Amino acid sequence: MLFTITAVAVMGAALFGSTYTQTQISGQSLDVSEMDVSVMDQIRQMGGLQLVMPEAFAETDCGVLESSGRTVHDFYLTGVSVELPIMGGKTYNAMTFSEQVPGPTLRVTQGDVVKMTLHIPDYEVTGHGNDMHASQMSASYFESVNPGETSQYCYIAESAGIFKYHCSGVKLIGMDQHVLSGMYGIAIVDPINGYKKLMVEKTKINPAGKVSLDRQFYDADALEFQLQYNQLYLTPEGNYDAGAMFKHQNTATVVNGMQFGYVPNMAHNLLVKGDTNKNIFVAQPWNGLEHKQYQSQLLFVENDQHVRLFVENQGNEPVFFHIVGEILDRVTQGNRVQSAATETWLLGGSQGMIVDLVFDEPGAYAAVNHDYAAIYTGAATVFVAGDPFGLNPVLVEKGVIPEPVPSYAYALGNPSSAVPPMGMNSIAHPAINIHGLMTDDVASEMQASGDYVALWEVIPVVAEILTS
Repeated sequence: MLFTITAVAVMGAALFGSTYTQTQISGQSLDVSEMDVSVMDQIRQMGGLQLVMPEAFAETDCGVLESSGRTVHDFYLTGVSVELPIMGGKTYNAMTFSEQVPGPTLRVTQGDVVKMTLHIPDYEVTGHGNDMHASQMSASYFESVNPGETSQYCYIAESAGIFKYHCSGVKLIGMDQHVLSGMYGIAIVDPINGYKKLMVEKTKINPAGKVSLDRQFYDADALEFQLQYNQLYLTPEGNYDAGAMFKHQNTATVVNGMQFGYVPNMAHNLLVKGDTNKNIFVAQPWNGLEHKQYQSQLLFVENDQHVRLFVENQGNEPVFFHIVGEILDRVTQGNRVQSAATETWLLGGSQGMIVDLVFDEPGAYAAVNHDYAAIYTGAATVFVAGDPFGLNPVLVEKGVIPEPVPSYAYALGNPSSAVPPMGMNSIAHPAINIHGLMTDDVASEMQASGDYVALWEVIPVVAEILTS
């Protein structure tokens, strides 16, 4: 991969100085305002960082691939700038794929063909591109698309795993702004032979009174969730702040686009405390029916159930993924197991993993980025396993559910933003509610489909039943 000589010279002079080692020392304290030359202005005058690459050897012709006998997936995205909410009743100027953050999740099987189409409406203020990390092709295909235009390319998803896709900016100019303003998503490529069974090591006391290993095996089928970590760098007016990004001074840490998007809301307060106004978690910023699709939701699982998490670090800062009170039974990257029975796993920028685990005991478990600054600025996600609050008798008595259930998902569902499309080894969620950082138009389309629960309409009915 080669940049043009001029681009390399400009970037090298500005960022590297006299030695390459300086980048490691000064990278986090780079002050753009004190540069002798305006790097970005020079790059813009050159027309951007044009990637010059040889032709890839992989077959990429859509006509050839569509008639190859492989399964073909049409993945259609639009690039649109919209205003979306953040904590504190404020909004920010987001850039999105298809009016949501993150963009829609692509899910295919290893060996399938992806037909990627990106349309930029003529009213959009800037061009956008789409860099697909799951592909193996010339980066020239990721070139930006101008407003009013459409671009398309095809590739074979040869490698299994979880992969990032993101806006490539306009000839790479502003790629940071586009990505950190919301233009990112994931592609899940399932292994062609399916996922492996999960082995969890326990211990037992044998008849002779000796403690020994007790290996427990779980079927490859699992209840699945997706968690994408990122940061926001914003001015008080809600615009992207490049200076703050260069200094690594983020405004917020987000999971699937939202700070504290997976913590209790007023319905959970009512169920556990009997009062919508008695919060059961230290931070409940999306607590109220008026938030509709933005109202925070918990993630519900059953005890002794195989759970699979697709985790991606979309941002600048490391993610030290940890679940308080649990152990990550298996960590897979690409299609290779990297660890078993580990407490925390580090993900650098643009890196993903698949976590398999089993929640043994009923309870509430917080999945966090074990960087305290990240936890306190939004990276806390709460899983609730089983029936830790003893709600089954009440819910049955009041007629909310006909009989006791192994997780509260049967009554409230799991949030759509955290549920990926079904794959070959997916366990269906009992119900899915409308949740996530999306426009009202997207939420309305989901509601009209009849496949999702609009909790802002259901909660008042359930509340009346519970309080009657």
